[in-house]
Order: sequence, then structure tokens, then C-alpha cells
Amino acid sequence: MKAAATVAVPFNIRTRIVSSAPARTSALSTILAALGHAVVTEAGEAEVVLADHAVPPRNVPAVVIGAGFDGHEGWLPDGASAGQIDAALRAVAAGLRVEPASAVRAFRAADESQSDVLLTARETEVLKAVSLGLSNKEIARELEISLHTVKFHLESLMRKLRASSRTQAVTKALRLGLLEVFRV
Repeated sequence: MKAAATVAVPFNIRTRIVSSAPARTSALSTILAALGHAVVTEAGEAEVVLADHAVPPRNVPAVVIGAGFDGHEGWLPDGASAGQIDAALRAVAAGLRVEPASAVRAFRAADESQSDVLLTARETEVLKAVSLGLSNKEIARELEISLHTVKFHLESLMRKLRASSRTQAVTKALRLGLLEVFRV
């Protein structure tokens, strides 16, 4: 197994503070000094920029406090602790991205009121087979996939449709226009 390349992070990180509030710049300087980091004033000397409600320069990795992530390497919420600031600076200096857990966008089930539920082509095929009353084994045979794969697709489409049964999934799919009504 090939080892991942690591970036050596110095104990003292040369940090430039960008803030429009002199009192906040002073407070952050005190925090950084207590953490053992060097505060620099020249842009070319900084390894990382710590921006407090300000737009940092794009040529140096930056940790932004209080503003949206907006494509910068790091983002911390207002009121971040000294430990969080230290960890974010070290992570960004090592080439990592940082954002609060509350900002991480997770997958979620589709809202029932939305008509833009996105099913994969295979999920749609499985759903059509379910609507015809086929069992999982019959669906696997018909689509030439494994029984496990059928179960995987069923679980995925049930989650996306927020359905607790096969019947409910078909009903919601019909209501959302994801399936055609077959007339015999």
C-alpha cells in the first residue's frame, strides 16, 4: 500500500490577520501568540491567513471566521474557541479543508412536496417492476442483476420517496409523475 504524502506543519505557523476591527485584530493576535504562532503583517510572509469577517487574499490558504465558506480552505463560526482556531490553522497549513460540522451538507430524503425527485435509471426500472407486482427474485431475473442489487435499489428509492412500503413507493411515484399509469 502506498503511503499518502504528508505535509509537515511547523509548530509555529506564520499567520496574517485580516480584520476591519482593530480590537478584534488585537484579540486574535493575543490568541495566536498564546498558541505559539507568529503574527506577521506582510502578505508574502504568511503561511496562512486568519480572516475575521473579512475577505482574505486568494494567494494564501485562509481560515475565515464568521463568514460563509465561499471557497476558502477553512471556515469557523463566530465564537470559535482558541483550540478550534489552532486546529483550523494547522489543518489548512497541512493542505486540508475545514468547516464546522453544522455546515456539512448531508444527503436527506426528498421532500414529498417536491416533484423533482431524482431516481437513477436502474431505480426507475426496479420501481416499474415493483409496480407490475414482481417479487425481488423476479425483478433480479428480469433485469439480470443480483438479488442484493435489487434490494439496494429498492432501499435507495424508498428513502428518496420517503416510502415505508412498496405500495406507498408506487403511489408516490405515480403522484409525482415518475411512473406511467398502465391501462389494460
